[in-house]
Amino acid sequence: MNLSYTEENYLKAIYHIKMKSGVNAGTNAIAEALMTAPASVTDMLKKLAEKNLVSYEKYKGVRLTELGNNMATQLVRKHRLWEVFLVEKLGYSWDEVHDIAEQLEHIHSDTLINKLDDFLDNPRFDPHGDPIPDENGKIYYRKQILISNLQNGIIGEVVGVNEHSPEFLKYLNRIQLNIGTKVKVIEKFAFDSSQIIMLDNQKEITIAYEVAKNIFVSIINNES
Repeated sequence: MNLSYTEENYLKAIYHIKMKSGVNAGTNAIAEALMTAPASVTDMLKKLAEKNLVSYEKYKGVRLTELGNNMATQLVRKHRLWEVFLVEKLGYSWDEVHDIAEQLEHIHSDTLINKLDDFLDNPRFDPHGDPIPDENGKIYYRKQILISNLQNGIIGEVVGVNEHSPEFLKYLNRIQLNIGTKVKVIEKFAFDSSQIIMLDNQKEITIAYEVAKNIFVSIINNES
């Protein structure tokens, strides 16, 4: 089934809302994600429902059908593979690749994407630490927690971010808090939930709660 770019973007938006919130997508949430009017969302959802891509129940929101979910998953796969390619092979920074991958994800060639996946050695995660679905839609998850939930004396390795805006990613670049950085919590402040953390056992920095709640780490050591 060939869909327009707009239809594909709707499927992906509904997919992301469900994955992030755990609940079906509401009309307003979709409108906010796509920066469009709720009335336009309603019209598009009717079209997608006619194609058996979404299902809507009053007061229960919008959910993807099995067909819609499969298509959305493959869009996510393409987007994240292209981000890996742009960072690893073309030297882009992780704050530069989203908009380019948004364009490339609409290329309709399964053969190309499968070859791209193999060329990149079948990565499981993109440059932001988000899981990449495989050819069959299977997703590999790992144990991870937010830095805001990391206790004193526990060392974690940064594996992903919950906030993807270029401004946030550029900020992390500036303070050298990137994927792979080792982090140890030195102290937490009850006043504003900010934290002093040690980076790679070399330097201490203070980060705000807004930063700590948007960075995922995998625990690698507990010194307590």
